[in-house]
Amino acid sequence: MRSKQKVLILTAKYGNGHVQVANTLVNHCRDMGLKDVIVCDLYNESHPVFSEITQYLYLKSFSIGKQFYRLFYYGVDKMYNKRMMNLYYKMGHKRLHEIVLREDPDIIINTFPMIVVPEYRRRTGTVIPTFNVITDFCLHKIWVHENIDRYYVANQHVKEKIVRLGIKPSAVKVTGIPIRRQFEEKLDHGELFTKYGLDPEKKTLLIMAGAHGVLKNVRELCQSFLQYKNLQTVVVCGKNQLLKESLDPLAAAYSSQIKALGYVERVDELFRISDCMITKPGGITLSEAAAIGLPVILYKPVPGQEKENSIFFENSGAAVVANKYEEIQESVDYLLKNGHLLSNMSDNIKKLHHPHSAEVILQDIQKEAVAIKRENNKKMKGSVNY
Repeated sequence: MRSKQKVLILTAKYGNGHVQVANTLVNHCRDMGLKDVIVCDLYNESHPVFSEITQYLYLKSFSIGKQFYRLFYYGVDKMYNKRMMNLYYKMGHKRLHEIVLREDPDIIINTFPMIVVPEYRRRTGTVIPTFNVITDFCLHKIWVHENIDRYYVANQHVKEKIVRLGIKPSAVKVTGIPIRRQFEEKLDHGELFTKYGLDPEKKTLLIMAGAHGVLKNVRELCQSFLQYKNLQTVVVCGKNQLLKESLDPLAAAYSSQIKALGYVERVDELFRISDCMITKPGGITLSEAAAIGLPVILYKPVPGQEKENSIFFENSGAAVVANKYEEIQESVDYLLKNGHLLSNMSDNIKKLHHPHSAEVILQDIQKEAVAIKRENNKKMKGSVNY
């Protein structure tokens, strides 16, 4: 018998969030002495062509395919109980069976809604403790299945929605979404201002412009902010080299007001010394902002989880939603002229943070997996005795 539990983490590359949460859990597993951890992009390994096409369509949903994604997200939600979902239930079954036979995992963690995993138990009778780590501040019904042993969710709102679908309250735990440990460190802000060449006496606006290239007119936006002499704008272009090159001349001409950066490894450092951030409403980015207490302006949420995330944060008084380019400028102007609102938003977004989420989740999973195995062994012995 193994002295340590073997963990299988299943994820998918539809956006960065699911994989990022998987990697965060891997790192914390190893810190806890769980060295035997496998990460698998199940759909990509099972159906590489289909996976590549659907990932491409997912990325296009942020620009030209918004109505397509709206139909998919809300349409699948409506046909949740129909047999039309049978194909999705089977996707990855063969590959999952191969992994289970070869690796014999003690625990399965899903950071993407893979119905094939609980369906595998229903179809084969093989009981492997299975847990869903939901990576948004909203719920899609496709995460929910009777053979998921426990759900780890961002807030009470998501828990209540799962319970209304017939899941026992004890099977849903509000833990927050796992984030990189660097976002929960304590750092000297003064050193960070010096590192990035920023003035601590000015307000700092952070623009996360690299993801999927969805934030248009960034150069024009930066130019419009030059009118505020007490504002410095930092644009993180990520791997979007064309965007950075377009901003470099402007940043050189107005070096005290505009900074254009490429990929930033320790982006948490910029979060800490910023007063407000313009970004897309992905579950992980919002969790990281909540950990720091950074107010957000959420630009043009895509129908689906982005839209639902933005509604939750806006209703919580932690975010402003801008659906048009002009609304970004208006929001920045309003917040700069009403500093107390930024302070209130910071307090409100901090309330949405659950510290040390990854550790809380993994400790609970370890205990729950042992209890499930013990209970299953009792049932099997009882069945044999009968």
